[in-house]
Amino acid sequence: MSKEKKSQSKQQPSQQSNKQSDQMNGLIKRHPDGFGFFISENPTEPDVYISRTNMQGVMTNDRVRIRFFPDKKSKNEERWRGEVLEILERSQEQVVGKFHRSPEGLGVLYDQSFAWGESLYIEPEHCQSAKEGDLVSVKVTQYPDGDSRLMGKVVYVIGDAEDPLNDVMRAIATQNIPNDFSKETLKECDSFPTEVSPEDFPQRKNLQDKSFITIDGKTAKDFDDAIFVEGDAQGFHLFVAIADVSHYVKPETALDEDAYERGTSVYLPGTVVPMLPEVLSNELCSLKPDVPRLAFTCEMRVSFDGEIESFEFYESIIRSHARVTYGEAQQVIEGETPEEFAKVEDVIKVAGDLAKLLMAKRFKEGALNLEIPETEVVVNEQGEPVDIIKSERVFAHKLIEELMLVTNICAARFFRQKEMPGIYRIHEAPDQEAISVLQKYLHNFGAKKKIAGGKLQKKISRALQEFEGRPEAAVLNILTLRSMSQAKYSHENVGHFGLGFDDYAHFTSPIRRYPDLIVHRLIKSILLPKKYVADSESDLATAGVFLSACEQRAVKAERQVEGIKKARFMQKHVGESFEGVITSVAKFGVFVLLRNFDVDGRVALEDLGDDFWEFNEENLTLRGKKSGHIYRIGDSLNILVERVDLIEGKIDFTLADGEQKVAASKHRKTDRSDNKKRGKAKNNRRGLRSSRVSKRRRKD
Repeated sequence: MSKEKKSQSKQQPSQQSNKQSDQMNGLIKRHPDGFGFFISENPTEPDVYISRTNMQGVMTNDRVRIRFFPDKKSKNEERWRGEVLEILERSQEQVVGKFHRSPEGLGVLYDQSFAWGESLYIEPEHCQSAKEGDLVSVKVTQYPDGDSRLMGKVVYVIGDAEDPLNDVMRAIATQNIPNDFSKETLKECDSFPTEVSPEDFPQRKNLQDKSFITIDGKTAKDFDDAIFVEGDAQGFHLFVAIADVSHYVKPETALDEDAYERGTSVYLPGTVVPMLPEVLSNELCSLKPDVPRLAFTCEMRVSFDGEIESFEFYESIIRSHARVTYGEAQQVIEGETPEEFAKVEDVIKVAGDLAKLLMAKRFKEGALNLEIPETEVVVNEQGEPVDIIKSERVFAHKLIEELMLVTNICAARFFRQKEMPGIYRIHEAPDQEAISVLQKYLHNFGAKKKIAGGKLQKKISRALQEFEGRPEAAVLNILTLRSMSQAKYSHENVGHFGLGFDDYAHFTSPIRRYPDLIVHRLIKSILLPKKYVADSESDLATAGVFLSACEQRAVKAERQVEGIKKARFMQKHVGESFEGVITSVAKFGVFVLLRNFDVDGRVALEDLGDDFWEFNEENLTLRGKKSGHIYRIGDSLNILVERVDLIEGKIDFTLADGEQKVAASKHRKTDRSDNKKRGKAKNNRRGLRSSRVSKRRRKD
């Protein structure tokens, strides 16, 4: 659909989303002032305004059915109003907030976020031991309806909001992440042996003589992948052994139900909320060195040009010959092999050669080459952040990534070859609007190459290469990532745009990702049909949606804790000045990323200087009417840390003194120039009318 036609289709609801032509289903977004906006489940429909009187009892993100009609009070013919007919699904089942006592003796959580529409009350017998000011997790027991209040009961007292040890529990409770395993699950875990039983060896291929190694981070405890690779005249012979979680976690058990409800392990600063109990994740399933472990292995033949010539999946028994960290593996690659790794030196070096080959092939064929450094929050035992750093990546990280990628390709190809339903890791291509926005970013930064047409991934990567080694590179990589859709799980294989793969499924991390466990069971349903049964296509479709939501829930928790820890870290720097770079411009201000620390914050519009600021949505700039000063993405800025919010995890900056003086001098210079021009124009009004156009300042 063309941009013009798409625009026209949003002017009037299609009236096809419900049997009754004036009704639609969708989500409500509540405004702090009490009114709301309805977002239809059909993306081609317009947003619908809901008045305050029609928002009674409705909470933000509730799924509702509305009746819509033209807004006769508005001069805008395209605006629509609506009234809520029915709340189909509540978004808030459990909430987190500060506990207070109301004058009548009830517990109360005030609606500080304006997401509920009113405060939540708790009967005294349901307050547990909560004290004034404690953070509490509350289960909603009654939703507002007419004269009924929003009511709930305390299910968990998190504790003092100021205590950094409670940051993690706050995020877990806020995002409704399951934290305690059921009694039935713990009982099932008690029945597992402490070591692998020899009774499990028969029917498995014995690979204990091969020099498998694990390469992980220094603090890792759950080793779910081990590699062995050797070269020969035909190319590379690669073995990737993955912890055989499906052997222990059986369908229709309490353990499996708990793992599915979690969907993924959640990694937070200083801790982890595991998908599986530690007796499995850190012990029996973990591919620890010098002990036999059950594995599900993918054995591959890869040619010298990086093509997968053959692959085979089978159950195996392996023994890791060394636990290697990324730093130690990097030493070996650089020719400084520590003595204790001499026995596996060849494996690491050959693996490195194969990884370089696979990486070069991937980028040549169109994979996006984005370098987005991850933030690492270093905390002490008290939960206090001691440093905020960009997690440095060495080639050893990429080595493991490439070998896992090629294994995941094989898993997806297995489904296609066997013509069976599967669950894939997909990443859809960005839509035309997102590409247009990204092109504007690149153009504003001075990019010469266009990204439209041809192999889109290649075009984007080549455009970004123009800025390699320049300060703008980091910002552009972030902006490119923002323009992309989110990867997710689906039973429909549409490929992975970012990686440039037609076939891709997650296979290599079943200890921490439930979709990988599903993939193992699906493959085994073909190899071992008497022991494993494949899920139906409808079950896989449901799982894809649910597990994608679990992943997003984990990401939100990680971002929430990261934000709080960053705010705690910057609290001791309030009043200090730093240099940063503008990463985002909006009509309410700019966001600045500090150069010293991987921390960003907002400079509000009113803190940018005494001026009237115009927001240019096309070029994403703010321009001062009086000064002519322009703030753009990528501009350097000296800021002062003004304040931090430990509850919301937000940081506010203002312009540093030097920056304000520069802005002020620009104001004066521009004012003098304008006065001079006005005087000259007045004296020569008749003779110079035709030259006025040429003296106008260029618009940005």
